[in-house]
Amino acid sequence: MKNPFDPTLADIEERTPEPPVVPSRLDPHWLRQRFSQPPAWSPEFSDEQSLSDTDQALVAASVLVPLVARADELRLLLTQRTAHLNDHAGQISFPGGRVDPEDEDAIATALRETEEEIGLHRRHVEVIGVLPEYVTGTGFRVTPVVALVHPPFELTADEFEVAEIFEVPMSFLMDGANHQRRSAVLPSRPGRRSFYAMPFGDYFIWGATAAMLRNLYHFLRA
Repeated sequence: MKNPFDPTLADIEERTPEPPVVPSRLDPHWLRQRFSQPPAWSPEFSDEQSLSDTDQALVAASVLVPLVARADELRLLLTQRTAHLNDHAGQISFPGGRVDPEDEDAIATALRETEEEIGLHRRHVEVIGVLPEYVTGTGFRVTPVVALVHPPFELTADEFEVAEIFEVPMSFLMDGANHQRRSAVLPSRPGRRSFYAMPFGDYFIWGATAAMLRNLYHFLRA
């Protein structure tokens, strides 16, 4: 059996660090206004989006990008997936999953999946907008739903899917100096591929999660 791909060992590409999102834009009131009146901007295309099999129908999915309104600053709520899952095992991800036929829209999917995965009740969640769909190399068409999460709230992880729940300051994630561009030859994929990573302490945020955060970064800086 081949060893699984370890993204932490991928080569770091040299690049000029991009500036951070100014602190005044990491404010709930400003974010509400930005999503209600979005500017002209261009999403960033990633190598992963070219890896999806175009002959295979994409699976519709939705994730919640939960921005927790803490007293000191906004923090992003993330999960680490359990190691035995078929898709994205062990990776850092947003809560979310596949669209069910009963779901009214992408927002309904994100809220339902979040409640199922981490026990966050939707009464604490204020949806403020969505980001462009993101296509993963594993065949998912993901809608990122951005929301403010208002404490206090309680969380209960689904032990089958979620190994850990944690928060990362948005001031860290929205600073281009913390965005690493890495490249590697991926298993079962031709050629060298590039991806973003945002290492934070013991957590290695990369792949689709980092790519969607990059688009949030561009959207807030536009």
